[in-house]
Amino acid sequence: MTEHQAREAGRSVRIGKFPFSANGKAIALGETGGFVKVVFDDATGELIGAHMVGEEVTEMIQGYTVATELETTEAELMHTIFPHPTQSEAMHEAVLSAYGRALHF
Repeated sequence: MTEHQAREAGRSVRIGKFPFSANGKAIALGETGGFVKVVFDDATGELIGAHMVGEEVTEMIQGYTVATELETTEAELMHTIFPHPTQSEAMHEAVLSAYGRALHF
């Protein structure tokens, strides 16, 4: 779901965003245009939407696809290890951002 779709459906949501301009791997590659955005149901912590724009995001989106299919919560994603230095760290930072816990932003 998009943030707009979730709100129109009457869901209370938490939104997390993280720009590639703050991601070490993206900076090293010179590919800082783009971001990761996540949408969580505020009541349940369910990941209900994820959006990515930028280089190599097609190699990353499956992580959120699996998380959604397994009904992973925000708490589980916050405790998942995302290797460093990788662009996928932006996925973790977006999750943390939704809960005011981003490390590098």
